[in-house]
Amino acid sequence: MSTPAVSTAPALASRRRLVTCLVLGALAVGAAYVLVAFVIHWPDWAEPIARYVLTVGLPATLQVSAAAVVGATVIGIVLGTLLTIGWLPSRALIRGYIEIFRGLPILVTVFIVYFGLPALTPSLKFGPLTATAIALILWGSAQVAEATRGAVQSIPREQHEAASALGFGWVGRHRRVILPQALRRLLPPLVGLLVNIIQNSTLAAAIGGIELLQAAKSQSERLTFFPPAGIGEIHAFEIFAGLMVLFFLISFPLTRLAAMLEKRLV
Repeated sequence: MSTPAVSTAPALASRRRLVTCLVLGALAVGAAYVLVAFVIHWPDWAEPIARYVLTVGLPATLQVSAAAVVGATVIGIVLGTLLTIGWLPSRALIRGYIEIFRGLPILVTVFIVYFGLPALTPSLKFGPLTATAIALILWGSAQVAEATRGAVQSIPREQHEAASALGFGWVGRHRRVILPQALRRLLPPLVGLLVNIIQNSTLAAAIGGIELLQAAKSQSERLTFFPPAGIGEIHAFEIFAGLMVLFFLISFPLTRLAAMLEKRLV
């Protein structure tokens, strides 16, 4: 009876290390925020800019990223699983979808959604942030679909046969046996996708969306105006260097998490 406990010990230790790293990463980000917001003495021009970027730009970036990640993950997993079916018409349609949106530059997809769809019908007119989220869902779901296909096909054939022998149909076999194992292998690419989506959310600035990059850019331009709108000074380097640090604080823990998951789970 002691064998199961011994076999699960490495998995429990791995989960504890993962949780510890996540907690430490969250504490590091929180400490950096406290340091930036309350400890460092900023010039008079910097505080309004930091407040605007953090209260307007950051929430918009997080909203676009969250919607894109959820949509891309759900659609991509469904399409990637269906891609393993032997029915040629469905495979051809899904393969065409994947190749189109993987091959297009994301900015082109953004322009198609924002400028092209309203030309077809006014009901398909979206705001800049919504259009960017839709474009990222299209691009991200193509990435996830291809990764899901590989993860599902990497499951040994014996697993499929054993599930069929137990009376599971195609849906039950994938829902209860195949996908739980495939999703374990899919976690590292999903975390990497989240980082890419956060960084590519800056494309919203190209169509007037106010996210982190556009918020910083607009404030940098405002400072160059003479009073009362600005102060007649150029501080673009300081502003965009601060934006670089903010993106690093968001992305670096996620890239480390993806590397750890890939090492532990794949």
